[in-house]
Amino acid sequence: MSTAPAYPSVNALTAPLVERLVADAAALRLSVSQEAGGARMVDAGASVRGSIEAGRRIAEICLGGLGTVSIAPSGPIASWPYSVIVHSADPVIACLGSQYAGWSLADEGGDSGFFALGSGPGRAVAVVEDLYKELGYRDTAVKTALVLESASGPPASVVAKVAEATGLSPEDVTFVFAPTQSLAGATQVVARVLEVALHKAHTVGFDLHAIVDGIGSAPLSPPHPDFIKAMGRTNDAIIYGGRVQLFVDAEDADARQLAEQLPSTTSSDHGAPFADIFSRVNGDFYKIDGALFSPAEAIVTSVRTGATFRGGRLEPALVDASFA
Repeated sequence: MSTAPAYPSVNALTAPLVERLVADAAALRLSVSQEAGGARMVDAGASVRGSIEAGRRIAEICLGGLGTVSIAPSGPIASWPYSVIVHSADPVIACLGSQYAGWSLADEGGDSGFFALGSGPGRAVAVVEDLYKELGYRDTAVKTALVLESASGPPASVVAKVAEATGLSPEDVTFVFAPTQSLAGATQVVARVLEVALHKAHTVGFDLHAIVDGIGSAPLSPPHPDFIKAMGRTNDAIIYGGRVQLFVDAEDADARQLAEQLPSTTSSDHGAPFADIFSRVNGDFYKIDGALFSPAEAIVTSVRTGATFRGGRLEPALVDASFA
């Protein structure tokens, strides 16, 4: 079994990315605000137009500065050729230690009804999730950022919760938010194609420290003003149009098994657009087979033996049904 390597600080790496995002707010069609003594709020698509480029940059912030995100006309789905391509040489910390939307943030003491899942480097400072014990990782920071898939910035109670958990003052926390229906929101969600593969690998019990590199791509989903349809499109981009290659320090048997276990084809819910599945379960995420939240196709290469194994398949017709 491989040993846990020493990881860099995701907060140190993302600090300049956050500042560049803020500095370029006008060009990216973002809105930045900060009240005295309060957290900095970056609206990337709620009350502003936002942009695909903003979503690309936000995705790199989510990855903790340990990954690159690009938009390229070389996608696996011919009718939707522009793809979001994600690469990380530190995929475990980039995807699970930073990008994964694992921090549940709700306005528990108020009446706003606000709820969002927090992504990004702030998670690695707060380490409120058990996942960090398994990763053996904790970061420190004098300033941090969280990304929220939300139509509004967090209320005061949530800001206070984040400040307390991170041990920082509210003014040292930046919240970047965008709804799924927006250009930036859709882009940063599709950029989770590699992350869902890492999460699936964790779920099936693969040794995370054996994953040494990773790259993924998924078609850039067109936004939709309806939340359910927008959410369906971003999920379908990954579930039916996503392709991931992981490079692992493992024997062939383990690499082959991972390739077979990773794809969304292992799910009993596979085969219908996500919006239809969501409607069928009356909007209850917990009734959806968790194995569905995976890339369509997985390629796993053992750097120990040089062998490559494949699992799953792309479903262009289902992507078309969702996007059209």
